[in-house]
Amino acid sequence: MFQKIIPTDNSQTTILIRLMVGAVFFSEGIQKFMFAEMRGAGRFDKIGLPEPEFLGAFVGGFEIACGLLILLGLLTRLACLPLILIMLVAIATTKADVLVNDGFWAMLHGSRTDWAMLLGSIFLLIRGGGKWSFDHQITDETTAVN
Repeated sequence: MFQKIIPTDNSQTTILIRLMVGAVFFSEGIQKFMFAEMRGAGRFDKIGLPEPEFLGAFVGGFEIACGLLILLGLLTRLACLPLILIMLVAIATTKADVLVNDGFWAMLHGSRTDWAMLLGSIFLLIRGGGKWSFDHQITDETTAVN
Protein backbone atom coordinates (compact mmCIF):
# COMPACT_ATOMS: atom_id res chain seq x y z
CA MET A 1 0.00 0.00 0.00
CA PHE A 2 2.86 2.38 0.81
CA GLN A 3 4.07 1.99 -2.78
CA LYS A 4 0.71 3.26 -4.05
CA ILE A 5 0.74 6.36 -1.82
CA ILE A 6 4.18 7.84 -2.50
CA PRO A 7 4.84 7.49 -6.25
CA THR A 8 5.18 10.80 -8.00
CA ASP A 9 6.09 12.16 -11.37
CA ASN A 10 9.39 13.74 -12.34
CA SER A 11 8.02 17.28 -12.70
CA GLN A 12 10.35 20.01 -11.49
CA THR A 13 7.58 22.61 -11.27
CA THR A 14 5.23 20.75 -8.91
CA ILE A 15 7.19 22.30 -6.05
CA LEU A 16 5.48 25.63 -6.85
CA ILE A 17 2.05 24.13 -6.15
CA ARG A 18 3.44 22.37 -3.06
CA LEU A 19 4.87 25.62 -1.72
CA MET A 20 1.60 27.47 -2.25
CA VAL A 21 -0.69 24.80 -0.80
CA GLY A 22 1.65 23.74 2.00
CA ALA A 23 2.48 27.25 3.18
CA VAL A 24 -1.13 28.42 3.21
CA PHE A 25 -2.42 25.40 5.15
CA PHE A 26 0.55 25.43 7.54
CA SER A 27 0.07 29.12 8.36
CA GLU A 28 -3.72 28.86 8.58
CA GLY A 29 -3.36 25.95 11.01
CA ILE A 30 -1.03 27.94 13.24
CA GLN A 31 -3.45 30.88 13.16
CA LYS A 32 -6.29 28.63 14.37
CA PHE A 33 -4.33 28.32 17.62
CA MET A 34 -2.83 31.83 17.81
CA PHE A 35 -6.07 33.63 16.96
CA ALA A 36 -8.63 31.03 18.04
CA GLU A 37 -11.45 33.54 18.46
CA MET A 38 -11.14 34.84 14.88
CA ARG A 39 -9.75 31.82 12.97
CA GLY A 40 -10.39 28.73 15.08
CA ALA A 41 -13.01 27.82 17.66
CA GLY A 42 -14.60 31.27 17.63
CA ARG A 43 -15.12 31.18 13.88
CA PHE A 44 -16.44 27.62 13.97
CA ASP A 45 -18.88 28.61 16.72
CA LYS A 46 -20.01 31.65 14.71
CA ILE A 47 -20.88 29.54 11.65
CA GLY A 48 -22.67 26.96 13.79
CA LEU A 49 -20.35 23.97 13.64
CA PRO A 50 -20.67 21.51 16.55
CA GLU A 51 -17.98 21.27 19.26
CA PRO A 52 -16.10 24.36 18.04
CA GLU A 53 -13.30 24.09 20.65
CA PHE A 54 -12.48 20.52 19.64
CA LEU A 55 -13.02 21.18 15.94
CA GLY A 56 -10.78 24.27 15.93
CA ALA A 57 -7.87 22.34 17.41
CA PHE A 58 -8.59 19.25 15.29
CA VAL A 59 -8.71 21.13 11.99
CA GLY A 60 -5.79 23.38 12.98
CA GLY A 61 -3.68 20.34 13.86
CA PHE A 62 -4.42 18.67 10.54
CA GLU A 63 -3.66 21.87 8.63
CA ILE A 64 -0.29 22.23 10.37
CA ALA A 65 0.72 18.57 9.98
CA CYS A 66 -0.52 18.14 6.42
CA GLY A 67 0.78 21.56 5.35
CA LEU A 68 4.23 20.63 6.64
CA LEU A 69 4.12 17.23 4.92
CA ILE A 70 3.18 18.91 1.63
CA LEU A 71 5.96 21.48 2.01
CA LEU A 72 8.42 18.60 2.48
CA GLY A 73 6.83 16.53 -0.26
CA LEU A 74 6.52 13.64 2.19
CA LEU A 75 3.41 11.46 1.88
CA THR A 76 2.05 14.23 -0.31
CA ARG A 77 -0.94 12.32 -1.65
CA LEU A 78 -1.99 11.12 1.79
CA ALA A 79 -1.60 14.63 3.26
CA CYS A 80 -3.90 16.05 0.58
CA LEU A 81 -6.91 13.91 1.54
CA PRO A 82 -7.82 15.66 4.82
CA LEU A 83 -7.09 19.07 3.26
CA ILE A 84 -9.50 18.38 0.40
CA LEU A 85 -12.18 17.46 2.94
CA ILE A 86 -11.43 20.59 4.99
CA MET A 87 -11.81 22.77 1.88
CA LEU A 88 -15.08 21.12 0.81
CA VAL A 89 -16.52 21.70 4.29
CA ALA A 90 -15.18 25.28 4.33
CA ILE A 91 -16.82 26.08 1.00
CA ALA A 92 -20.11 24.42 1.98
CA THR A 93 -20.34 26.05 5.43
CA THR A 94 -19.11 29.55 4.66
CA LYS A 95 -19.94 30.24 1.03
CA ALA A 96 -23.48 28.84 0.71
CA ASP A 97 -24.91 31.81 2.67
CA VAL A 98 -22.93 34.24 0.53
CA LEU A 99 -24.34 32.63 -2.60
CA VAL A 100 -27.91 32.87 -1.30
CA ASN A 101 -27.64 36.36 0.20
CA ASP A 102 -25.17 38.16 -2.07
CA GLY A 103 -25.22 36.22 -5.32
CA PHE A 104 -22.97 34.16 -7.53
CA TRP A 105 -20.24 36.73 -8.19
CA ALA A 106 -19.86 37.68 -4.54
CA MET A 107 -19.57 33.99 -3.67
CA LEU A 108 -16.90 33.47 -6.34
CA HIS A 109 -14.95 36.50 -5.13
CA GLY A 110 -15.13 35.42 -1.50
CA SER A 111 -14.11 31.84 -2.23
CA ARG A 112 -11.19 32.37 -4.60
CA THR A 113 -8.59 31.22 -2.04
CA ASP A 114 -10.77 28.26 -1.06
CA TRP A 115 -10.97 27.13 -4.69
CA ALA A 116 -7.22 27.64 -5.21
CA MET A 117 -6.42 25.49 -2.16
CA LEU A 118 -8.97 22.83 -3.14
CA LEU A 119 -7.76 22.57 -6.73
CA GLY A 120 -4.09 22.74 -5.70
CA SER A 121 -4.69 19.88 -3.25
CA ILE A 122 -6.49 17.83 -5.91
CA PHE A 123 -3.60 18.47 -8.31
CA LEU A 124 -1.11 17.16 -5.72
CA LEU A 125 -3.34 14.17 -4.98
CA ILE A 126 -3.26 13.26 -8.67
CA ARG A 127 0.39 14.07 -9.46
CA GLY A 128 2.21 13.56 -6.15
CA GLY A 129 5.03 15.67 -4.76
CA GLY A 130 7.13 16.02 -7.91
CA LYS A 131 10.87 15.74 -8.49
CA TRP A 132 11.94 17.93 -5.55
CA SER A 133 10.13 15.92 -2.88
CA PHE A 134 10.95 13.30 -0.30
CA ASP A 135 8.36 11.10 -2.02
CA HIS A 136 10.49 11.19 -5.17
CA GLN A 137 13.63 10.32 -3.18
CA ILE A 138 11.85 7.38 -1.53
CA THR A 139 10.44 6.21 -4.86
CA ASP A 140 13.91 6.35 -6.44
CA GLU A 141 15.43 4.37 -3.56
CA THR A 142 12.77 1.66 -3.58
CA THR A 143 12.95 1.38 -7.37
CA ALA A 144 16.75 1.03 -7.19
CA VAL A 145 16.42 -1.78 -4.64
CA ASN A 146 13.89 -3.74 -6.68
